[in-house]
Order: sequence, then C-alpha cells, then structure tokens
Amino acid sequence: MGAARTSGTAAVMSAQAEFTAFVEQRGDRLLEIAWLVTRHREDARDAVQDALAGLYGRWAQLPAGDEFEAYVYRSVVNACLGVIRRRPRSLPVAEPERLRAAPVAGDPTGAVDDADAVWRLCGTLSPVQRTAVVLRFYGDLSFAEIAAALGCREATARSHVHRATALLRSRTEGRES
Repeated sequence: MGAARTSGTAAVMSAQAEFTAFVEQRGDRLLEIAWLVTRHREDARDAVQDALAGLYGRWAQLPAGDEFEAYVYRSVVNACLGVIRRRPRSLPVAEPERLRAAPVAGDPTGAVDDADAVWRLCGTLSPVQRTAVVLRFYGDLSFAEIAAALGCREATARSHVHRATALLRSRTEGRES
C-alpha cells in the first residue's frame, strides 16, 4: 500500500511540475491573447486564471499534441467570452497607455494614433469575431486551430475571420474618405 501511495504522490508531483512549467512558459502569451480578446487588463487576468484553474484540475487527463493546444486555447477563449458576458457594458474602448508603451522608431505619434484607431474598430466587432481575428493574426493559428478553439467548424472560423476583416476594411476606408 505504501508503494502505491508513493507512486500516486509522484504522479501528482510530476503533474504539478508539468503544469507549473507550462504556466511559466505560456502564461504571458495566454494573457496577451486574453487581453486582446477582452480588451481589458483585469478581465484578461481573470479569464486566464479561470482557464488555468480549470485546466489544473484535469491536467493529467488532457489530450496530447495538437489536441492539447486546441483544448488550452478553447479554455482561454471560453473564459474570455464568459468574462465579456458578465461585465458591465460601459468599459473603455482602448488602453492608450499600453499602445504608447510599444517601441516605435522615430516619432511614434502617427503609429499610436493608427493603432488606437484600429483597436477602436476591433472593439466594434462581436466578441467571437474579435477572438477569431486575434487568434488568426496575433496568435498565428490556422483556421483549423481557430475552429477548435472556438468550438465550431473550420468553415465557420474562416467565415468569422473573413467577415471581421471585411468589416474592418470597410470601416477603415470609410474613415479615410
């Protein structure tokens, strides 16, 4: 009985070490994606924390390989969408201090203004469309990976990205007129 308990304890310790290493390696990236989806720093932290708490409890049972990545993204996306649904509707559209912190060669005023304008336009997208765009262009995920993260078919993921970029393009062209 003592040997079984020891091996069970070793497995738990190993899973904890794997989880800790995963969070150290990927936590910042997940937080960045959550921030881009929720567009609010505290909401992003809450969403990632909620997702990681859920993953921790099932860590040993999570799928391997590409399915693991999809599962993690799906958990973070679901947590982000849950936070968006629960929060009040009157939050700021952008966090300009975050945009101004980005290093830009020369005078950054134009780049910050452009980034702020695009960010405000992204804020007009539905949460699912914004998530699809973030995962595609920021997360550099394939449409299959986006579909797995959103829990939809690949064609639907393509449609979300296509419609969102078309909408952003039309709104950008409308601003420049």
